[in-house]
Amino acid sequence: MTRQNTASEATEPPTRRQDTADPYPRTVTSGGVVLAGGRSSRMGTSKAALEWHGSTLLRRTVGILTRATGGPVVVVRASGQDLPGLPPGTIVVDDLREGKGPVQGIAAGLAALRGQAETAFVASTDLPFLHPAFVSRVLTALDAPREGPGQSPDEAEANDVALPVARGYQQPLAAAYRTSLAELAERLVKEDRLRPGFLFAECAVTRLDDAALLADPVLAARDPDLDSLLNVNTPEDYAAARQRPAPEVTVRLFGALVKAVTEAGRAAGPRSVRAATVGAAAEAIGLPFDRHVTATLNVNEIDVNEININEININEINADGISSRQINADQITHDPSVPLAAGDTVFFMPAMTPMPATPAS
Repeated sequence: MTRQNTASEATEPPTRRQDTADPYPRTVTSGGVVLAGGRSSRMGTSKAALEWHGSTLLRRTVGILTRATGGPVVVVRASGQDLPGLPPGTIVVDDLREGKGPVQGIAAGLAALRGQAETAFVASTDLPFLHPAFVSRVLTALDAPREGPGQSPDEAEANDVALPVARGYQQPLAAAYRTSLAELAERLVKEDRLRPGFLFAECAVTRLDDAALLADPVLAARDPDLDSLLNVNTPEDYAAARQRPAPEVTVRLFGALVKAVTEAGRAAGPRSVRAATVGAAAEAIGLPFDRHVTATLNVNEIDVNEININEININEINADGISSRQINADQITHDPSVPLAAGDTVFFMPAMTPMPATPAS
């Protein structure tokens, strides 16, 4: 059963990496917030639990934010709301003021991250095409200096909010915020000033239109239509989104898996497949993703041949599916539900069996 942390539990941020192989630059002080407590009146059922290529919308969104930020992820739910399974280490907090709208959820999520992250990407549950490159682009804009008239770069102020204004609308639930805004958001809720515009009026906001977002070459290549912002509000929206194919990813094999596939009469070279999760990528090539196999995302091609498989120990995979060792990889995982995005490379390799303990003399 998946364990979830409540707000009262101490939560250790996942191991963070600075990795030249990673196409999504890390902001090491960032986390994520997913708002799951909406009424979903137009959908007629909880969006969080909607099936998505063998997973759920909420599980996918949490996984994408975990990948893109490298930090803790908070899910804000309605009080007593049942949630589908979530990755270990996910922080779950209750939104205790029902019907107060997104600013209340933002306040609760940012407050839960205080002391663990300086910034957070805040997302609604219903962004099935959210790409790690989009999250990274918006977080990077949050850290860009804001130079006013007569100011030098050294005197420029930091942004409080990085707000996409794309597809014709402001996108407050696909935006980056400083966690220090938690108190301001809470005050606005108490004053019954519930629209996100009230929050933006009292802090420093940088707005990103379509062109500004797509100035990032990785995002332009991986999500040129900014489908990251496409949400699903009605059964018709969901049906249309679900009919789209899974992301196109590349699968590669390493070590003894190459020999096994070759002996089975199948090609062992890189393959392009459609898969929304690591488990689906393994299934697409007929590979049992069991305890004998591990997956790595977005390994640098140059470093692949330098990885010593004997140095990868299953005991070094922490509760969040991230290795405690730096081996030039975005993520090492045994979790088949880890989400994939367009352009990913999934590298499957044998999992090293832990060495038995030395008997005491």
